[in-house]
Amino acid sequence: MTDKRRIKSNLPEKICAACGRPFAWRKKWARDWEAVKTCSERCKGVLRRNNRTTPT
Repeated sequence: MTDKRRIKSNLPEKICAACGRPFAWRKKWARDWEAVKTCSERCKGVLRRNNRTTPT
């Protein structure tokens, strides 16, 4: 019998590009885990604001 549940300690983790905190894999990110850079929508907004105001 195969158990499809994931154990939280076995989930892959990344460091958020905006706040620097570690965050774990979520099922909604399964298709594009490689492209995920932030832990939340709030951090995504912070990162966008910082990139927009930084002159190139």
